[in-house]
Amino acid sequence: MALAMPTLLRIPIKSSPIPSVQFQHTSLFFSTSSSTPNKTLIPNPTFRVTTTPIKMTTTVHAVNVRTALSEAVKLIQSSPPTWQSAVLSNFVIFVLGSPILVTGLSLSGIAAAFLLGTLTWRAFGPSGFLLVATYFVIGTAVTKVKMAQKEAQGVAEKRKGRRGPGSVIGSSTAGCICAFLSIFGVGGMAYYRLWRLGFVASFCTKLSDTVSSEIGKAYGKTTYLVTTFKVVPRGTEGAVSVEGTFAGLLASILLACVGCLMGEINAPEAAICVLASQIANLGESIIGAALQEKEGFRWLNNDAVNVINISMGSVLAVLIQQFVLQNWRM
Repeated sequence: MALAMPTLLRIPIKSSPIPSVQFQHTSLFFSTSSSTPNKTLIPNPTFRVTTTPIKMTTTVHAVNVRTALSEAVKLIQSSPPTWQSAVLSNFVIFVLGSPILVTGLSLSGIAAAFLLGTLTWRAFGPSGFLLVATYFVIGTAVTKVKMAQKEAQGVAEKRKGRRGPGSVIGSSTAGCICAFLSIFGVGGMAYYRLWRLGFVASFCTKLSDTVSSEIGKAYGKTTYLVTTFKVVPRGTEGAVSVEGTFAGLLASILLACVGCLMGEINAPEAAICVLASQIANLGESIIGAALQEKEGFRWLNNDAVNVINISMGSVLAVLIQQFVLQNWRM
């Protein structure tokens, strides 16, 4: 063993050549010294490396967007609703629903509808807003039914059925009053349900009136003057038809059911809304036949009659609830 060690030490070891690695330099990182023959590379002191935190900036923006959206959703879901949540909710809905809005409203009509929607959301929340939206969609749809025929007969709504601010305000006056009474807590919680009932009844009345009028002008075979039952042409003020009256009744029932499903009213109150709307529409037809466009009542145009009509429906619903339904329960 002692002899083996020296032998091993004398074994020649062949060395492998180490490959040389050559680097190409760039003047961005290094400068060459021309005074030295070997062109020694020295660091370039004028070069500065700057980095822009793109990923960090993008991440911060994404977090800010998510935070803003989360805060917006919380604001929209505020309970009870606030003016800020009402304005934001309406803005989002009106932007998304603008293709539908422009088919049924003029630009000034859209502005008036925005105010109505904001007031409705503030007073009755999303359920009240959905009720008004349902009224608008159905009312716009029936206005477009057989538009060419109505135009040929001269009984179509102006601007291809696109309603202006006068129509919006006239159709929502009673509802707006109920909304304000609710917002300011007039009568306290004891009267809150009454204001909601009046609100729903006003739109049931108006939708029933719109549907009965438009369907009557489109499909009414025979139209009668409500005061004398004399046969008159379609579109005559105060005229009614079986087809239009039945369609208006169904529309009122439908909107009252929507209000009931959304929790705005209960089943007995839904029945009250339907009854009040039909009585109010009958009164509106009598006013149209007896007074509208008559001497001394030139001011009584369609918008004014609308205000009277929906106000009657709203007031009747509240009175029936207070003096009939409560006494019946007792």
